[in-house]
Amino acid sequence: MKLLSLFFGRPLSSAEDSEEKLGPARGIPIFGLDALGSAAYGPEAALTILIPLGVAGLHFIVPILACVIVLLIVVCLSYLQTIQAYPSGGGAYTVATKNLGATWGVLAAAALMIDYVLTAAVGVAAGVGAAVSAIPSLEPQTLTLCLGILGLITIVNLRGTRESSGAFFVPTYLFVACMIAMIGVGLWKSIAAGGHPAPVLTAHHHVLAATESVGIWLLLRAFSSGCTAMTGVEAVSNGVTAFRDPREKTAQITLASMAGILIVMLAGVAALCRFYRVGAQPPGQSGYESVLSQLAHAVFGSGPVYYVIIASILLVLSLQANTSFADFPRLCRALAADGYLPSVFANRGRRLVYTHGIVVLAVLSAITLVIFGGITDRLIPLFAIGAVLSFTFSQSGMVFHWRKNGGAHARRNLAINALGAVSTGLVLVVIIVSKFGEGAWITLLVIPSIFFMLRGIGRAHERVRRELANWKPLPLEALQPPLVVAPLEQWNRVSQAALQFALTISTDVIALHVQTEGSSDELEQHWREWVQDPVEKKGVAIPQLALVTSPYRFVVQPILDYIFKLERDHPDRRIAVVVPTLVERRFYKRLLHNQRSQLLTALLVLNGDRRISIINVPWYSKR
Repeated sequence: MKLLSLFFGRPLSSAEDSEEKLGPARGIPIFGLDALGSAAYGPEAALTILIPLGVAGLHFIVPILACVIVLLIVVCLSYLQTIQAYPSGGGAYTVATKNLGATWGVLAAAALMIDYVLTAAVGVAAGVGAAVSAIPSLEPQTLTLCLGILGLITIVNLRGTRESSGAFFVPTYLFVACMIAMIGVGLWKSIAAGGHPAPVLTAHHHVLAATESVGIWLLLRAFSSGCTAMTGVEAVSNGVTAFRDPREKTAQITLASMAGILIVMLAGVAALCRFYRVGAQPPGQSGYESVLSQLAHAVFGSGPVYYVIIASILLVLSLQANTSFADFPRLCRALAADGYLPSVFANRGRRLVYTHGIVVLAVLSAITLVIFGGITDRLIPLFAIGAVLSFTFSQSGMVFHWRKNGGAHARRNLAINALGAVSTGLVLVVIIVSKFGEGAWITLLVIPSIFFMLRGIGRAHERVRRELANWKPLPLEALQPPLVVAPLEQWNRVSQAALQFALTISTDVIALHVQTEGSSDELEQHWREWVQDPVEKKGVAIPQLALVTSPYRFVVQPILDYIFKLERDHPDRRIAVVVPTLVERRFYKRLLHNQRSQLLTALLVLNGDRRISIINVPWYSKR
C-alpha cells in the first residue's frame, strides 16, 4: 500500500471529488494539449503537400489555413452547443446516439477510440522524433524513449486529474507564451519592413523549385492535411464532468479559450511562413528542419530564445498524448454505462479517475508504438480519420438535434452544423482517398472491428439483462435444505473444517472420497471413529460416506460425474458442493500443493447447473 501511495498518491474519498474538478486554467493543459500541439504540425502538414508548387505554395498557405480556421470555428461552435445540450459528456458518441441512433453512436465511439489511441501514439512519437532530430545519437533508442514517456504520462494520469493538470501546466503555457512571442515579434518585424522582413538566420534549405502546377486536388489534399490541426477540439465536450460547477459554463469557457489560442497560433504561423518565405522540407532528408524551427531561427536567430522555443515545442509534442488519457477513459465510462463495455470501465479508481480506461489506453498505445517502431511518419497516415469521422457524426447529430428540439436561433445553428457536417465529410473523403495506400486502410479496418466488438458486448449485456430481469416477489414454496456433497481427499484439518460446515447447513450430507491406485483407505477404516461416533453423540444426522473408484487415476472428473448424476437423480433438490481449500498466505508456497480445489470450482462454474451451488471453505495455513 505504501508503494502504491508513493507512485500514485494516497487514495481519495468520494467526498474529495469536488477538489479534483478543474477550472479553465487547469482544464486547458488536460484537454487542450492535443489541439494546441497540433499548431506545431498542422501547418507543416499542409506545407508538405504544397512542396511541389515551390514558392507558389507559400501564397496558398494563408487561404488554406484560413479555411481550416473557418472550419475550426464551425466545429468549435457546434461543440459549445453540444456541451450545453449534453452536459453529461460523451461528445460525438452521445450526440450521435441521441439523434442518429445507437448504431451510429457506437460507430462514432469506435472512431473516437481509435483516434485516441493513435493520438497518444503519434503525440509521443512526434515528441521523441523531434528530440532525435535535435540529438541524432538518440535514434537507436527511439522506441525505448517512446515507451518511457508513455509510461510516465500513464503514471501521472493515474495520480488523479488535478495532479496531472499541475504536471502539464507549465509546459502548456510555456509553449503558448513562446508561440505568441514568436508570432508577435515576427509580425511586428514584418509590418516594420513593409511585409518583407529580413530573417535573423536563414533556413539551411530554401524553398524548392516548382515541379507541379496548381490543381484543385492538390489544394484539397493540403487543406485536409492542414485539418490535422483540428484534432483534439472535441476533447472538452467528452470530459464535461471533469469541470467544476457550473460545469457547462466552465467547459465552454475552456473550449472557447483553447480554440481562440489555437486560431491565433495557426493564423500567425501562416502569416510568418508567407512573410519569411518559409516552407516545409521533404521529411527524412539530411539536415531536415521543421517549419517552426525555421521560423524561430528567422525571428530570433540561434540564441537562447530559439532553444527555449524548441524545448517548449518538444515538451508539448511529447505530452500532447495526455489529451487521450483525459478523454479515452471517459468515453469508456459512457460506453460501459450503456452496456457496450464491461461495467468495470465505469468505476473510478483510488484516485477518482477511470483507472481501467487509462491502463487499456496505455497498453494499446504501447502496442501501436511497438508495431510501427515509434516512427512518426509510419503513424501519420493512420491519423486524423477517427477524429474527422467523429466530427462528421457530431455535426450531423446536432443538425437532427435542432430539427427535433428547435429553440432560439435553431435555424441558424442548424445551418452552421450542416455546413460543418458537409465540410468535415468532404475532408474525411479526401483524407481516405489520399492516404489510403499509405496506411489509412488499416484505420478503416480497425474502426469496423471495434464497432462490431462494442455491438457484440452490448448484445451480450442485453441478453443477460433480459434473462436476469425479475419483478416477482420472493418464492417461498418447497423450501428445504440442500443436498450437500463434501469431496474429501483425505482426513485432515482442511477436510474436517469443510465437513463441519456442511453439517451446519443441511441434514443430508454426503462425504465423497475418490479411491485411486495407491491411495490410502484410511478414511474408510476410521470413518466411524472420526465422524460417525462423534456425530451420533451430538444427535446430528450422520453424513453418508460415498466411495468412488477411479481406475484411470483421475480425481476431479469422478467428483464431477458423481455430482451431475446426483443432480439428475434429485430434480427437485438444490445441490451444494462444499470444497475444502487450503490457503497459503505466500503465493510461492501455493505452488507446493495441488490445485484440485480451484480446478473443481472452476469446472463446476463452467459446467454446472443453476441448482448447483459451490461453497469454498478455506483453511489458512499458519505462517
